[in-house]
Amino acid sequence: MVSSEPNGFIALSRGGYLVDTSEGYIQFGSPPETIKDTMGLEKKTPLVFVLPNKFFHVEKGISVAELEFPIYFNFFFRGGKKTFIVCTQEQKEQLTIVLGESLMGPSELNLASEFIDGEATFGFPDIKAEMAYFRSYKSMDDVVEFILFDENQRVKFGGITIEHLPSNEFLVIDKDRKTKIPGEVDFHVKFDIGKRLLEPFQPPLIGITCLGPSHGFDPDDNTSGFIIWLNGQGIMVDPPVNSTEWLRESNVNPKLINSIILTHCHADHDAGTFQKILEESKITIYATATVMESFLRKYCSLTKIPRKEITDLFDFIPVVIGRPTIINGGEFYFHYAIHSIPSVGFEFFFQDQSFYYTSDHLNDPEAFEEMYKKGVLPETRFQFLKDFPWDRKIIYHEAGVPPLHTRISYLAKLPEEVQKRITVYHIASKDMPAGTHLTLAKFGIENTLYPEITPPKHQDAFKLLEILSQIDIFSGFPIEKAKEFLQIVKEEKFRRGEQIIVKGIKGDRFYIIASGNVRFEGLSGDHSAVKRYGTYEYFGEASLILDTVRQADVYAETDVVALTIDKTRFHQFIRGSKLHENLVKLNSIRETNTWKTLTESQTFRGLTSYQVTQLELILKFETIKSEDLLIEEGHSFEKAFIVKSGTVVVMQHHRTIRELGPGDFVGEIYPLTKKLPSSYTFIAWPGTELYVLGQEDAIQYIKKNPGVYMKLNTVYN
Repeated sequence: MVSSEPNGFIALSRGGYLVDTSEGYIQFGSPPETIKDTMGLEKKTPLVFVLPNKFFHVEKGISVAELEFPIYFNFFFRGGKKTFIVCTQEQKEQLTIVLGESLMGPSELNLASEFIDGEATFGFPDIKAEMAYFRSYKSMDDVVEFILFDENQRVKFGGITIEHLPSNEFLVIDKDRKTKIPGEVDFHVKFDIGKRLLEPFQPPLIGITCLGPSHGFDPDDNTSGFIIWLNGQGIMVDPPVNSTEWLRESNVNPKLINSIILTHCHADHDAGTFQKILEESKITIYATATVMESFLRKYCSLTKIPRKEITDLFDFIPVVIGRPTIINGGEFYFHYAIHSIPSVGFEFFFQDQSFYYTSDHLNDPEAFEEMYKKGVLPETRFQFLKDFPWDRKIIYHEAGVPPLHTRISYLAKLPEEVQKRITVYHIASKDMPAGTHLTLAKFGIENTLYPEITPPKHQDAFKLLEILSQIDIFSGFPIEKAKEFLQIVKEEKFRRGEQIIVKGIKGDRFYIIASGNVRFEGLSGDHSAVKRYGTYEYFGEASLILDTVRQADVYAETDVVALTIDKTRFHQFIRGSKLHENLVKLNSIRETNTWKTLTESQTFRGLTSYQVTQLELILKFETIKSEDLLIEEGHSFEKAFIVKSGTVVVMQHHRTIRELGPGDFVGEIYPLTKKLPSSYTFIAWPGTELYVLGQEDAIQYIKKNPGVYMKLNTVYN
């Protein structure tokens, strides 16, 4: 779990550094789940944490100051011990907001607007009373104490002195022993992907994939979360941290997941949400207004990104309790669970299937009786909680340590026919009792559950239209074109290794990948380059538009299902649209070898092939013949640039601070999209080749690809 270093500190496997001192462990940085690295150590979880200089990696969406679980562990499992946080005044202000949301819950609540009939709605809760009932501490000061660096950048803790050095490193002085600690904390993705699928995952009509079956204190398994597959699209429910990496490694295309349900704002439930927001295409988040407001306060404070910028990164659909919310064809109904902060559970109905998810919830009739007698639960809330719908065909029920979670012994005493419908989440495998009919959730894409279901009418047409809606070049096409698409498209299948297109022959078909991956070889302009395309990407359009021969060999890298349109029908399909013009532009820009520039760029190399294609569609190419002022400090600007070759000098206050080369982004994305003055001057040397990105194109591109916005938030000095 940990590895010793010769310089006096321990590098934790998930990230962060541990120093063993005369006052006990001191931890520098706390990436998600590092408590799983320390809770089994001789001296247990550290009581003292030092925040690194930068404690949120925006480009990855990961906090390296995730202190919720160490605080819980120290207070609840170590006899009410406080956690001490060493930081600056500014960091204290940020963390106070973050921890306040998770430890205390929202300070202001107005649930009436979230219920279909306001406070008259059956089951309307007194959330403040419920939160107070479960909280065993009166204020955050009972569990956390901040220790601030003084004007000399020092703090003392017992016999220990910690200095924040001018190099941004930290120095721990323990009697005659000095230990220097890096000022920045790395984080390490740690997850077991289970069995990687040989072929890309094909989403079912209905299915459930477990992203993690356990809780935040289980060192042997992932924190709980899952994906609901409906109508071939995925809905992530409280994705655990690093779920996006795990899915890619498991051969699951990120474009297959278009939504998130966020139930509440504890770190084990919201940490993966921000990562998914930044992954590829814009997603939709479903939550109550209360939960979303908590999420925004938390992540605006963590990231220091203004609220307006964060809300631009995703679409939010507030759910109304008592009113159905349609997600991917399923009819969802939400409710508030019993928990220490506002937390929602839900059920959905789809065809002849029904599904219920408790979320984090205390399901205990005896506890309900006590809370009702004490006036914590109003009458209709009490009745709602008692009348649990055990008749649902699929029940995903959490379990854990009361009073915040449901006793597994209670679930184990339910009737046998009910137990057989229950999949248990949020519990370590060692705590599952033997001899029951309960099923423990099983992690892994290969363990996806496929319930039996009667397919809806017009399912084949729905699948075709879903694919059409995912193709960027067809966005905005009228409904008449959708009807035409259904008439002209054909389905073709190719086996792994089969050649789909032969270079040098005339093109006769346009291809859309419905499933699988293809590989391009022998690309014109760079014979060593290899391109790979996946689900919802297209190819073969260039030779049809330009009436030329194929420019590359294309092979099925996996089994492939492709939708094809022959040349004559393709031309008819795009007639009267800007598509012909756009595809000509796309082919022209690709002749300059944009693919190589972007995929080898320090900034852009993490883009998916889909994102690269979208970017290619809006770039223009130009060569600088003489020294040229591209952007001037203090002035607004309407273009940004990507260097293909040559040099661009970055200056500030008439001083050169950096030189940019091939693949580098030139400009500041925030001032560009907000039409604000530049903080820098950018000058291109003669002979420099540039790709030009216009202001409006950049705005639209960022809306569709919020994660790219973070990559382009370049700091030049």
